[in-house]
Amino acid sequence: MTSTLITGANKGLGLEASRRLIEKGHDVWMAARDRKLGGAAAEELGARFVELDVTSDESVAEAARAVAAAGGLDVLINNAGIAGSRAAVAETSAADLEAVFATNVFGPVRVLGAFTELLEASAAPVVVNVSSGLGSLALASDASSSYSEFLMLGYPTTKAALNMLTVKWAKAHPRWRVNAADPGFTATDLNSHRGTQTVHEGTDAIVMLACLAPDGPSGGYFDRSGIVPW
Repeated sequence: MTSTLITGANKGLGLEASRRLIEKGHDVWMAARDRKLGGAAAEELGARFVELDVTSDESVAEAARAVAAAGGLDVLINNAGIAGSRAAVAETSAADLEAVFATNVFGPVRVLGAFTELLEASAAPVVVNVSSGLGSLALASDASSSYSEFLMLGYPTTKAALNMLTVKWAKAHPRWRVNAADPGFTATDLNSHRGTQTVHEGTDAIVMLACLAPDGPSGGYFDRSGIVPW
């Protein structure tokens, strides 16, 4: 059975991806920093729960030990993320960026580092980084795209950074399948449920990439319709 860990899994995209992958036969670890909320969500879906705060070395290391003791890991989904400051670009401070980078960029780096040994031991290791179309430089610089009008500094830059991490990790681990997923504008807490897609639609690319065969694409950027321009 495929063992899968999803960070930030107690709500939104993480919760729905957990549900869908359990239906596909995955043994899902739902990771969350809130033990009460995460544990309740995992119990409801019939998943395993592991407490994991992506901003804490100690928490991530402890989670990796728990997963290792239970048998290993095949699929890692870096889903945990925050919106960060919504200040205007000119009013965004370095401290604002530090806060959102801590979760959205340094978090995945910390988690992947802690779980690398387990993924290396898998016969078919897969990593899915939950990105955003807002991280696309091509779309941000295209005047005909709505993404070019989104003038918030922190969140888009973290997703652009996560995209580059995806490319570099894919190159560094040629046996792994490492890809970035753009969920699209999905109604979640991250956008105060203003999104136009359901969480089911928003997890289409995540689930597809989590289920890739060993000969599937790696180092790519995909949404539910196909390839997203970098």
